[in-house]
Amino acid sequence: MDLKEFAKRRKTLMQMVDPNGIVILPSATEKTRNSDVHYRYRQDSDFHYLTGFPEPEAVAVLVPHGKGYEYILFCRDKDPVRETWDGRRAGQKGAINNYGADQAYSINDLDEHLSQLLGEFERVYYTMGNDADFDHRIITLVNTLKQNNKSGMHPPQEFVALDHYLHDMRLFKSQAEIKTMRQSARIAVTAHKRAMMVCEPGMNEWEVEAEFAHEFKKNGADISYTPIVGGGENSCILHYNENNQILNDGDLLLIDAGCEHDMYASDITRTFPVNGVFSEEQKLIYNIVLAAQEAAFEAIVPGNSWIAPHEAAAKAIAKGLKKIGLLDGTLSEIMKKESYFKFFMHKTGHWLGMDVHDVGDYKVEENWRVLEPGMALTVEPGIYIPAGTKGVAKKWWNIGVRIEDDVLVTRKGYDLLTKGLPRTVDEVEALMAKGKAARTKQAA
Repeated sequence: MDLKEFAKRRKTLMQMVDPNGIVILPSATEKTRNSDVHYRYRQDSDFHYLTGFPEPEAVAVLVPHGKGYEYILFCRDKDPVRETWDGRRAGQKGAINNYGADQAYSINDLDEHLSQLLGEFERVYYTMGNDADFDHRIITLVNTLKQNNKSGMHPPQEFVALDHYLHDMRLFKSQAEIKTMRQSARIAVTAHKRAMMVCEPGMNEWEVEAEFAHEFKKNGADISYTPIVGGGENSCILHYNENNQILNDGDLLLIDAGCEHDMYASDITRTFPVNGVFSEEQKLIYNIVLAAQEAAFEAIVPGNSWIAPHEAAAKAIAKGLKKIGLLDGTLSEIMKKESYFKFFMHKTGHWLGMDVHDVGDYKVEENWRVLEPGMALTVEPGIYIPAGTKGVAKKWWNIGVRIEDDVLVTRKGYDLLTKGLPRTVDEVEALMAKGKAARTKQAA
């Protein structure tokens, strides 16, 4: 993403910050996987949002300066020996030349500089609770200033939650962000198509998962969360991720998988028959979920509340389940008692952005947030009927269906970011038939 995008974000933030306030934001810390091996590093989303700087052991500081502000970045020094082992570092020159910092200092000098800066401002804009060690470091510096008041420097009088400002900013996507999210969605759509076309009875769930890894990496992306690849009874486990069972003829396969491209996530779920053809019962449940998703889409209009799509989807599911005899009573009774919760026990979506479950309040002063242009969210109704569900005939058992797409709220309604991926029964079966024909041809 262009450096101007990060500069624009910093400027917007500083326009909201008190003139006598300083912003402090540390990078994500490296996490140990086992022994002396680390997990692949992933930058803190808030830190990246303001800086675009990809390295650990860094701290961004924004300081009011006249009518503008000064961006100071503390980062690791250049070190030929460590760079031979662990990879290149930007160093202080790189922080200025390549990442737009006004000033850059060694991370080893952070305490010295912060002590000086903290003594010049009344308010510190900082997010407590993300990094206990850094929290302690900041509090220690402030307490030291209090104890050394004879120096003429005064400690800040107030800490202000930085995430309150940043997360509201992140909720509204810029054109640059939307462009990146579209690309993330396109990559994930291609991967889901690939999975539909290769799937056949006898495969293992992990073989299908591997298709996603291949497509993501081929396009310079990574997973945005651990994929859910659940066949048969596993399709009824909402967060199933063992992904190690054989796919059986006649079962459904539910895949919830998205990618992260340039730090922005996609999140897609599709459910399809392992053998390429829905049974009558599977088709009935699938079409109820599809109708629920369509109802939710129609409720995504600026001015509607965030909960409106969920309410529309829940009503469509209740209506559909009543029609096929899985719920009793009038529709109003079912909705009032939330009887549908037995089969549809989660909300219909969540915010989407840099994090797959992105930041942003769902309620403002106890009221559901109003949808506005620039917000991005998922739409993912589902029905899950595990084996042994009381009062449900065996023919419905182990049918788990979820359909999930990503949308952007626009001035007139919504824009489907994950367009091009089969959603209807006919579209799914047609793509799977195409895949089967290709495999047959290749085997001949």
